[in-house]
Amino acid sequence: MIHFSFEVPNVGSPWSDTWDRAFQVNPATISEMDLCYKYFAVTVDIAVGEVEIISSERHATLVDLALSICHVLGRLLAGEDAAIGFTEDDEIIRFRVEDALVAITSSKHQWRLSVEQEELVGAFADFLREAHSRLTEHVPGLAGNPVVQRFSPEWLDSMPDR
Repeated sequence: MIHFSFEVPNVGSPWSDTWDRAFQVNPATISEMDLCYKYFAVTVDIAVGEVEIISSERHATLVDLALSICHVLGRLLAGEDAAIGFTEDDEIIRFRVEDALVAITSSKHQWRLSVEQEELVGAFADFLREAHSRLTEHVPGLAGNPVVQRFSPEWLDSMPDR
């Protein structure tokens, strides 16, 4: 079973500023670089069974993670291997297609997991829908941002085999 979730910082947390500062600019024109590094920090939790792939203690920016997941999702649907790296950490999570399964490995940990490709693709698509929804509900103007549109529900619906 795959668990993939994120939590928005609580009000008063220093990380909540990354959400609040989006109201100080035109959200439709925030650049990809700024969205990936300055705005919308979250804690992320990804686990397969009892194995924690990404700890809920790790902070990441939601847009950067969503764009990485988009890339991985596209490659998996094309039958290709993929990886996710992190700016603030040298760990790389690799996804290797093996027939109907995807092997998941880490550059820092010794575990090797196998999951059904369909289940992983579904978990990634659900994450992207939730990320888009949470962002555009918090800052409605983000719906017009071309970077955020790259993981919109319309984009997901246009993916092959979705």
